[in-house]
Amino acid sequence: MPASAKKSRRIAVLADSDTRWKWGALTANRLVSAGVSPDSGEPDIRLDGYLLRGRATPTARQLEEVGVRADRLSEVTAAEFLREMAREPYDVLVLALVGGGVQAMLHGLAHAWQGRTERPVVVTGYVGVVYEKLTDGLLLRHGADLVLANSRQDADRFRAVYEGVGADASSVTEVALPFLGGAAHSADRKKDDPYTVVFAAQPSVPQSRQDRAYLLDRLIRHARRHPGREVLLKLRSKPGEHTTHIEELPYQKLAQRKDLPANLRLVYGNMGEVLDRTDLLVTVSSTAALESLHRRIPTVVLTDLGVREAYGNHHFVGSGCLASWDQLDDGYEPEPDPRWVARQGVATGGTYEAAFDGARQRVDELLGAGELPPLKPYYTPVTAPGYLPGILARHHLAPDGGPLPGAPTADRAPGPVRRIFRHAARGAYRHGVQRVAPVIRRMGEL
Repeated sequence: MPASAKKSRRIAVLADSDTRWKWGALTANRLVSAGVSPDSGEPDIRLDGYLLRGRATPTARQLEEVGVRADRLSEVTAAEFLREMAREPYDVLVLALVGGGVQAMLHGLAHAWQGRTERPVVVTGYVGVVYEKLTDGLLLRHGADLVLANSRQDADRFRAVYEGVGADASSVTEVALPFLGGAAHSADRKKDDPYTVVFAAQPSVPQSRQDRAYLLDRLIRHARRHPGREVLLKLRSKPGEHTTHIEELPYQKLAQRKDLPANLRLVYGNMGEVLDRTDLLVTVSSTAALESLHRRIPTVVLTDLGVREAYGNHHFVGSGCLASWDQLDDGYEPEPDPRWVARQGVATGGTYEAAFDGARQRVDELLGAGELPPLKPYYTPVTAPGYLPGILARHHLAPDGGPLPGAPTADRAPGPVRRIFRHAARGAYRHGVQRVAPVIRRMGEL
């Protein structure tokens, strides 16, 4: 019996970083929550997670911090994952990857599922704010059954891109960010607790030492100017760990050389738990700003370094949240524009739970059809002969989506020697990306 004929739902999520795993797993659960066990009446979902081996494969600590559980979680190469998908009867497959990874998997899956009419519904999308590489990223995601847009604004932009190149835009489906939630902010939530300011750091924005040092200095200055406030620097990863983006200069290292005031602390942990005690969220352009706005927490997107596409804070033009540290030091709290907030998928009016209804209905309709057509990405060896082969080759795939000679296989579990070699090779690669490459780049700037 095919999995889709049962009341339960089998879901697979392929992710290449901690943030994308969180987005993919939460999205998967929201998309199939209509699956009901006849015995319990509760959602009956089996979630299998696959972590794509690479630079940003999350560590155990990062997975624990994300807080999303899977029934099974394994680390795989692209070839191993495709072999698994060729034999496992999943209902839904969520590709939570960077654009090139999505495109490679779409072609690999199309090859692996040749001749099959029963296959999973393939879903992909973006983890957060789409402020760069809109066209490139979208075309690399074309071919999935559902391309999720996290807001009405994104849905309009996505359809315009697909229609503009003559590609089918019917896959674009409006939802919202799956990790919004939590209790709404209240000014008198805990009268005995200090007013808490949280600066949400980002791994790659800004990049330069000068800009990152400036932001840290302003945070320190704010803490000293307001000794009665608790000031938190919310960090994404510990040194040596990787996230979705490379962090060449962690704030932890900059802070080691500073005399931090007693009311300023560096914290890790789940962002939702940190927001539970936040009275003012400050960031350059983090998706955390949308989480904060959803909870009605006063939220500031900094203008100190300019409102620039390179920083992503241009996305917040019209939000009412743009401000500088000087203004914050003087006690300013912004008022978000409700029309802007509504177009960003931030449902402060209590309609958030309905945000996935349309996508859930589409998944149910596709599963109910019984037969699905082959995956047909926009990029093919005909439409992009100078681009597509390189994308596929990075994942050991040939131009037709089949495995290249010598690609890793999943015929057997790796032996102890192979496991040791994998661990050492990945450690060397991460060291090269985070330690050696930045030094070489800085030397080239001399």
